[in-house]
Amino acid sequence: MVSPPGYAGAPRKGHLVFDACFESGNLGRVDYISDFEFDLFIRPDTCNPRFRVWFNFTVENVRETQRVIFNVVNFSKTKSLYRDGMSPVVKSTSRPKWQRLPAKNVYYYRCPDHRRNYVMSFAFCFDREDDTYHFAYCYPYTYSRLQHYLASLERRNLPYLQREQLGLSVPALTSLLLSSTDHLSPEKEKKLVFLTARVHPGESPASFVCQGVIDFLVSQHPVAQILRDHVIFKIVPMLNPDGVYLGNYRCSLMGFDLNRHWQDPSPWAHPTLHAVKQLIVQMSQDPRGSLEFYIDVHAHSTMLNGFMYGNVFENEERVQRQAVFPRLLCQNAPDFSLSNTSFNRDVVKAGTGRRFLGGLLDDTSYCYTLEVSFYSYMTAGSTAPVPYTEETYMKLGRNVARTFLDYYKLNYLVKCKGPTHIQSLKHK
Repeated sequence: MVSPPGYAGAPRKGHLVFDACFESGNLGRVDYISDFEFDLFIRPDTCNPRFRVWFNFTVENVRETQRVIFNVVNFSKTKSLYRDGMSPVVKSTSRPKWQRLPAKNVYYYRCPDHRRNYVMSFAFCFDREDDTYHFAYCYPYTYSRLQHYLASLERRNLPYLQREQLGLSVPALTSLLLSSTDHLSPEKEKKLVFLTARVHPGESPASFVCQGVIDFLVSQHPVAQILRDHVIFKIVPMLNPDGVYLGNYRCSLMGFDLNRHWQDPSPWAHPTLHAVKQLIVQMSQDPRGSLEFYIDVHAHSTMLNGFMYGNVFENEERVQRQAVFPRLLCQNAPDFSLSNTSFNRDVVKAGTGRRFLGGLLDDTSYCYTLEVSFYSYMTAGSTAPVPYTEETYMKLGRNVARTFLDYYKLNYLVKCKGPTHIQSLKHK
């Protein structure tokens, strides 16, 4: 409870009660400035004070028509999509669907009262006294939500989907591996695609993209059926479950940025990463399969659209081949930007999955980071950015899965009248 200085009685209506003691919650401190203004401090990632970006909290005991200004005052990053019109998301007890606050109510500026740090302020009017209001940096996707989603898939008893425990994180949360392929045709030599998400726990859009991939691959869409018959998809939907559970932005419980430890992960300090790396190395050495793709899904805090990062190679032919998948994805996904896609060998990124596995796997394999904006996308001919929703994040995932049909030139196998079914995914 945050009440005026010197007040000692029972809380009155309008003495706001803040809470972040729930899964993926994050709010470290609230300072009372006036009845209408409050300074909010993000709790740093556990065991790592460097990262303060993700927030996720509730407010109750409000007064009807109470107007407030919340100032988030201790972001660890200066560049932000808040400069470009992004706004926090909100829902309430009586309106349980997340929606973005109006951009006109959000301000991002350098504040002299907070050592010239960048502050994000937003104005809000509470309109129902009995509601609990929930604010977050972006649409949350919790560990429990993933468990419920996977349990719903298991109840369908799909013969082409397998779920197995990959390992336990430090606080004994499960990291899972999903395999999607038609197991009735094991004699075929199949291509292998490996996809991971949420190595950075605050990047919740990655989970919606990943769910979109899974939803499509397990569907009865004719393209999905063909892909299952020719490709094995291995998916780790949450590589850092403890960080997600705790409401961290970038690190695990022990304060490690797991995406900087691929070169030598510890089975004790980075158990989920260690298990994934072992599995990928094992599969790359298996002569029965061909590991051709590794895609690590992230969310980006300063750029728009979906886009990819790839590696730089000396062999020009390999460079050209690596550019094929992003080009095809750009044709299938209107929110994917080829101009934002880039290939680099930045020293700072040496410990990432993309960079490490790009050097480990042979020259027939391609490793990418798939990024999607926390905020919005521009399409060809559009004059204003279109804010992402949970659904449009998942649509990007469906389009990623669909693109493998084009990459492996399997379009001729789609048995339907005309191109309707092939193109239908783009409009769903």
